[in-house]
Formats: sequence, C-alpha cells, structure tokens
Amino acid sequence: MGFSLVKRASNRATFLEILLVSVLATLVLTSDAQLLPEDEVQVLQTISARLQNKYWNISRRSCIEATAFNTTILATKIYSSVTCDCSFNGNKTCHVTNIQLKGLNLTGSLPVEFAKLSHLRDIDLSRNYLNGSIPAIFGKLRLVTLALLGNRISGTIPKEIGDISTLEELVLEDNLLEGNLPANIGSLSNLQRLLLSANNFNGTIPVTFGNLRNLTDFRIDGSSMSGKIPDFIGNWNKLERLDLQGTSMEGPIPVTISRLENLTDLRISDLKGPSMSFPNLQNMNDMEDLILRNCSITGPIPVYLGDMKKIRTLDLSFNMLEGQIPNSLQQLSRLDYLFLAHNSLTGEVPGWILDSREHMDLSYNNFTHSRTAGCQFSNVNLVASHSTSASNSISWCLKPDLPCSRKPNYHSLFINCGGRRISFEGNEYEENLSGEGPSHFESYDGWAYSSTGVYMGNDNGRFIATNDSSMASMGAEFYQTARLSPSSLKYFGLCLRKGSYRVRLHFAEIMYSDDATFSSLGRRKFDVSIQGEVVLTDFDIVKEASGVRKGIYRDFNVYVNGSTLEIHLYWTGKGTTAIPDRGVYGPLISAIAVTPNFDVSTGLSVGAIIGIVVSSCVFMFFILALLWMKVCRRGNAGEDNELRGLDLQTGYFTLRQIKAATNNFDNANKIGEGGFGPVYKGVLSDGTIIAVKQLSSKSKQGNREFVNEIGMISALQHPNLVKLFGCCIEGNQLLLIYEYLENNCLARALFGRQEQRLNLDWQTRKKICLGIARGLAYLHEESRLKIVHRDIKATNVLLDKDLNAKISDFGLAKLDEEENTHISTRIAGTIGYMAPEYAMRGYLTDKADVYSFGIVALEIVSGKSNTNYRPKEEFVYLLDWAYVLQEQGNLLELVDPILGSNYSMEEAMRMLNLALLCANPSPTLRPPMSSVVSMLEGKIPVQAPLVKSGTANEDIRFKAFEMLSHDSQTCMTTFSQDSREQRGGSMDGPWIDSSLSLSSKDGSGDHSSASRLLMPDLYNVNLD
Repeated sequence: MGFSLVKRASNRATFLEILLVSVLATLVLTSDAQLLPEDEVQVLQTISARLQNKYWNISRRSCIEATAFNTTILATKIYSSVTCDCSFNGNKTCHVTNIQLKGLNLTGSLPVEFAKLSHLRDIDLSRNYLNGSIPAIFGKLRLVTLALLGNRISGTIPKEIGDISTLEELVLEDNLLEGNLPANIGSLSNLQRLLLSANNFNGTIPVTFGNLRNLTDFRIDGSSMSGKIPDFIGNWNKLERLDLQGTSMEGPIPVTISRLENLTDLRISDLKGPSMSFPNLQNMNDMEDLILRNCSITGPIPVYLGDMKKIRTLDLSFNMLEGQIPNSLQQLSRLDYLFLAHNSLTGEVPGWILDSREHMDLSYNNFTHSRTAGCQFSNVNLVASHSTSASNSISWCLKPDLPCSRKPNYHSLFINCGGRRISFEGNEYEENLSGEGPSHFESYDGWAYSSTGVYMGNDNGRFIATNDSSMASMGAEFYQTARLSPSSLKYFGLCLRKGSYRVRLHFAEIMYSDDATFSSLGRRKFDVSIQGEVVLTDFDIVKEASGVRKGIYRDFNVYVNGSTLEIHLYWTGKGTTAIPDRGVYGPLISAIAVTPNFDVSTGLSVGAIIGIVVSSCVFMFFILALLWMKVCRRGNAGEDNELRGLDLQTGYFTLRQIKAATNNFDNANKIGEGGFGPVYKGVLSDGTIIAVKQLSSKSKQGNREFVNEIGMISALQHPNLVKLFGCCIEGNQLLLIYEYLENNCLARALFGRQEQRLNLDWQTRKKICLGIARGLAYLHEESRLKIVHRDIKATNVLLDKDLNAKISDFGLAKLDEEENTHISTRIAGTIGYMAPEYAMRGYLTDKADVYSFGIVALEIVSGKSNTNYRPKEEFVYLLDWAYVLQEQGNLLELVDPILGSNYSMEEAMRMLNLALLCANPSPTLRPPMSSVVSMLEGKIPVQAPLVKSGTANEDIRFKAFEMLSHDSQTCMTTFSQDSREQRGGSMDGPWIDSSLSLSSKDGSGDHSSASRLLMPDLYNVNLD
C-alpha cells in the first residue's frame, strides 16, 4: 500500500515537470517566431474581403504556414501565391512583398488598401473578374511589377502611376481602360515591359515615352491610338518585342526602327496613311517573328531577310509587294510559317516552296507559272495565286476569281462550318471538319474554303471550335460548332449561275463563358466582306447576339456576275487576344446558307424566247407610237422636238392610272415639292406604292430637264439610285413615276425638326455614306453612260425602309463624254455643295460630284447642315469649321453628339478625313469615287490634305459664292430668305433649297435665266 502511494506521487511530479517544460518551450518558440504585424494582418484581411478572395487564411503566422496564402489549382495559370520577407527585427518580423492571385475569378474591385503595404513590390491579379479603376494612391507604392491583365478595369491610367520610379513591368492588357496615355509614364526610367493591348485608349503615344530607354517589350494592339508611329521608338534600343496591330495609327514606319537591332518579335498591321517602301530591318538578326501585315508596303521583298536565321514566322500578307520571291528565303532553316498572300508577286513559284513541309501561303498574287498540278496541297496555299496572263493549262484554282471550268449550274450552297453534315429546314449542310488551318485550301463539288494565319503565343491554336456547354437559346445544330482563323478565312461558292443571291451568315460565340469569370471577358472583333465589299466592320458576335452561345444570322443580297461567290472573314488586330488564354481571337463562323433571289426554273425553249423577243419589239413599237401621238397632240413644237428624241427604256402609265393612284392628285397625298412641281404619293391597282413627280406647266426649262431625267434614269439601274418605274406624257401632263421611299430624304433625317429626325446610329450613317459613294461610282465609272449628277446634296439622297441610300433628281445631270476632260456649261446646283471651279467658271467634271459628296459626308458624320451650321460668326460653312478643327487636331469634335460614345473613332476619323479630301479646293487632288468606296471600306488608306484656313485656299472656297451673289442678286436674295426659313421654319412644307441655274462666264453651254430656283427635291416631307 505504501509503495503504491509513493509511486503515484512520483508520477504526479513527472507529469508536472513535462507540462512545465512544454509551456516553457512554447513560450520560447513563440518569442522566436516570424510573425506579421497586427496592423498588416488587418490590411490583408480588408484586401482579401474587397477582392472577395476565399483562398487566404490570414493570421500573424501566415508567412510561416505553408497553406495560409499559397494554393495551386493549375500550375503557372491558376494559383494564389504570397511571398514574405521575414528579415526584419532580427528575423522576427515579416512583411508581404509579393502578391499573385492569378486565374481565380475574383469578383471584387481593386482595394486602395494595397497602398498600406509599404514593403509590397509585386502585384499580379491577372485573369480575374475585377472591376473598378486603378487607384491613384498606387503611385505611393514602390512596386516593381503591376499586372492586371484580363479583368474589367475601366477608367483611365492615373498619372500617379508615373510616380512609381521602381516600376519595371506594367501589364494592363485585355481590360476596358480608356482615354489618353498619361505622359508621366515616360518618367519611369526603369520600365522594361509596357503591355497595353486590347483596351480603348485613344490619342497619340506621348512624346515623353521616348525616354523609356530600358523598354524591352511594348504592346498596344487593338486600341484606337492614332497619329504617326513616332520617330522616338528608335530610342528604345533594348527593345525585343514591339506590337502595333489593329490601331488607328498611320505609316510610314519610321526609319529610326532600324536602330532596334535587338528585336526578336515585330508585329505591325493595318496601318493607315500612304504607301511605303519596306522598312530597313537589315541588322535585326535575332528576329524570330516578323509580321508586317496590311501596311501598304510596296516594292520587292528585301533579299537580306534571308540573313535572319532565327526567324520562325514571316507574314507580309495584304501589302503591295512586287517582284519575285528572293531565293535567299530558302536559307531560313527555322522558318515554320511564310505568309505572302494578297500581294502582286510575279515570276515562277519557287520549287523549294512547293517542296516545303512548312506552312506557306502565296494565294492572291500574280505569279506567271509553276510546276504545280491540281489544287490540293498539303501545307502550301496557292489559291488564285497566278495572273490572268498565266498559261491556260494551270488548274482553275490557281486562276483569279476561281473560274468555273464548265457551264455554271449551281444556285444554292449550304455549309456547316467546322461541323458534320446535317439537315436543317429541308437543306443539307455540307460538312467542314478539317482541322488544318495555317495555310490550307480545300475544294469540294460546288464550294471551297481557304484559311491563313497562326495564333500569337499559341502555335497549337484551334481552327475548329466545339461548344462544351448548353446553348443559351435553342437553335440549329450548326451553332454547336464553328470554324475560326487567326488572320483570314475565305469561303467560295463555285460554278454559281449569274444572278442575285441571299447570303445568310450564321454566328454563335462558343469559346467564351457566360458567367462571372475571366473566361467571359473575351471580345472577338473581325470584319466580313462579300464579293470584295465590306458588309460587317468590327463585328462582335457577343454584342450583336446579346450574349454567348446564342445563334444569330445576318443576311446580305449580293450579285454574282461571274460564277464565283467569295465570302471573306478577317481579323484586323482588334479585340482581346489572351482571354481565356493566348491565341483565342480572329473571325469565327458557324454556317453559311446561299439561296437565289431568282426563279431557278429553266423551262423556256428557244422558240418561246424568240416569240417573247418579237412580241416585246412589237409592244415597244406600239408604246413609242402611242407616245408620239400623245406628244403631237400637245401642239407645242419645241416640246415635241425635245420628247421626240427621247429613247425610253422604261414603262408607260396612262393619266387615268396616275389619277386613280393619287386620288386625282389630292393634296392629302402631296408629300413634297420637286424641282418641277409637286410630288404625290400614290397606290397602283396592284398595291404598289409609288411617288409621282409632276412637271409644272409654267417652265419650258423644266420640260428640258424632264426629258433629261427620263433619259438619264431609264438607262441606269443600281441599288443606290432611285428606281424609275415609268412616265406619263399625256395632254399637258408630264409625270415621272418612281419607287416610293418610306424614310424620305437624308436631310430630313439629319436636320429636320426633332420629331422628324431618324435615330441614325453610326453603322447606319456609315452604310448611307457608302451607299451614296457606290451610287456615284456607278454614275461616273461603271454605267454605260458616264454621268455627272451636278446636284448631290442631303435632300437628293432618299432613304428606303431599311435606310439604304438612293440618289435622286437627275434633272441637272450631264453626260460626261470620255474624250472630254471637262464640260463648260451653265452653272446649276446648290450653294454650299458646288465645287469652286464649277461655281466660278462652269468647269464641270465628275470631280464636282466628288466635292459635293465630301460635303454630304461631313453632314452625315456631324448631323449638321453645311449651309445652316455656324459654330462662330467668322465661320460661314460647316466645311470651314472642319478645316479649323483639322488644323487643331480636334476633328472628332465634329461627330454628332447624339451618338455619344457609340461609334468607332477610327471609322469617324477615316470618314472625316475622306470628306475633307473630297472637298479639297483643287479638283485634281480629289479622288475618283471608286477610290472613295475603297477608302470607306478600309481597303486603301485615307490621307486628307490639310487646307490651311486664312490662306489663299479660303479665297478659293468663298470666291465662288461672292461671284454668284454679284451675278444674280435676285437669286441670292431668294437664297438668303429660304435659308432663314430653313433655320426657323417648318419642314412639313416644301423644303426650298438654294439650287441655282446660272450661265457660265465663258459664254459656253446653255444660256438660261439666272434667277430661277431649280431643284428643291423629289420629296422630303410629310409622309402621313
């Protein structure tokens, strides 16, 4: 018993000793632990809460606990990592120096509390879902790295960022930042990487950036930065990568680029401005990726490119390069991709290219011969690569326009782009499953496709996308897949019968998510052209469909004149390129459906055709005889002579028909006042709505113009010209019957009273401007008759129900004989729209119409009338104000404020510069309308000559109008009165424009009264 008690006492003593030792050990360890200060713990907790970060377990011991800060979900892409420096206070105190939270889809905002972490050196919050702006207080940090790639950060870059003198990397790609780049960033002398691509920056690159002499990486793709590429880039002699793709910047590439001998990656694309020779890159022997795409480069390919032994990608496509491919390129042993498409290269296709196993694209050039046979090549794309002078023995696919080798017999086409063969709405969609893409051409029975390009930062990027989630809306199966390309994707309809077709393009964005994650932040933008005509610009599927995984389609009516339909989708350097990962961008399409707008039946026999022709001739003879009798009854020999020579190519209506259609010309049906008299709305017995233009019997001059208008319009057929259904010449009535245009005239849509104006968004304005340009190009260059309209103005542009522009009122038009350099004629037109050389001396060429178009284009962009808008007393016309703003570099101030920010600044600058180019006082400096169309479509650059206000050019602009005032006080008095009425009067009544008809000073042409107002318009007012 005693032994037992002693033993228990001994055990109790041992336990107490162990407990005491443990407590002492704990106290010792705690006193030596490396801990975060309590105030820093609180700051980190606040930061974590604002970031909505669930990956941290914050305490004073977090720096020494392995899992407190650090979590890895996918190495290098999705992880949390925090680094501490515990060398303070005798290695007892820790401070956070590096915070990386990448790919975690954090949904909060940028905390200002980061500024309280005085020892913080690196912040990397790439690929999250953070919003808000960059706090200006970040300028107090001593950061080395600030990376916010792939978020929703908006606003401007605070100028205070330029105070972080220690900053070496500033990575802000793929966000929503805007405004000008702060000049203060140029003071960051230690800055090495400045990545700003895929934001909404504008303005020019600040001149202070020339001080960034330690830069090794500069990227600003896909922004609206403008101005010329600055010469000071030559100061960046340590630069290894330069990306300037898809901006609004202008060439030429400065000669100082030759100093950047350390470059390994150079990417410049889609430059505006004039053509240029190949930049001097001779000593850049470390180059690995050289992309100079769509930069208007002319001349030969430099031989010295063969000395760039490390080069992997060489892309010189969409330029104007000439000559043969240098043999020196054969020495590039590391070359994986060679893109020379869409140039003017000649000679023979080199054999080493045909034998190569690398990806090479020589399509759309002017080669004269090659040893190729057939059309399918493994990695070399040669579609349409040969000139028209090439041997007839070459395959059809090598020839321009891919001509049909037999009689065209197809009239429809259905393709499931990137998917298997399916049926939809009774049509069989062909499969298009090939995964090839960098330089690939495939042809099938009735169609083909061509794909070009390699993805930046991802050689293994996909050319076929497959949806891996449920669609947001039910639709056709073909929306589950898509074909895409990093640069250029073309589809061809082959051996199609001549005629009009509806082209339906189906789209669905299936590569981005629709949740609150960084994968939903991608912005895909691309352009689409059909038959060489741009139909979609900066097309954003998500924006147009109001979300991802939603199928949409766009319809276009096109005319196939040969036998090949070409649909071209291409990337212009815009949108994001690193969301959800590097290499997700470029055009994407789900399906294509092409159907005829004509009767495909071919049942007419030769005999039936002959019978129809003979019957038509007899009928036409009868109509002409009837017209002759009607005209003779008028008893007016002068008018009879005018009408007798009229070669009618249009229908004839009886006066009874027109009276019935207009309810006997009821005033309730009067919709406007034309140059001849009133214009009425009518409805024919078959339900067709018409506009009836009635010649007033007061004026012999009007009869002449009536004859002119019938003769002109009956010979013209174009989608952008008003369609003439026919005429009526009966008794003392002279009537023109037109198609009825629901939306009246452009002037009313832009300048009418508030309730009359139309809500014309930017895309509609651009479409209208392009429509006018195409109509004029047809009149000047494409129609059988070369015609100068002489009175292009907003009131003579009518708008149909889809707001397509149609040029009207040909009463002042003149034939432009091709052998004449100009026509001296009586002056007729509208003050404010007449070209100076025409207004002053009656010197008329098609360039007079170009001038008028320039004025109308200014009005379309600004929403203001050239003659009625006076921002200041000293400016007489909108054009004058535009020149002043151009000199000041503030041309975008002209953009209609109604548009707000919902327009493309790049396109607006293009249209405004083009308008000023067209309105140049010198006719020789104005471009032809075909070039205007190409400039509007972005196919060729625009560079408007600067006209200095207050110089001799100003006298040129206004001398014409002073002369008109001196010659015809009566006319000018009427104009002044009408102008005042326009400013303050109603637009429900006839809009009386200031159209003039004056004799030319040289005495040539038609001598007519100078005091008569000629051309108010077809109709422009009340449609109720």
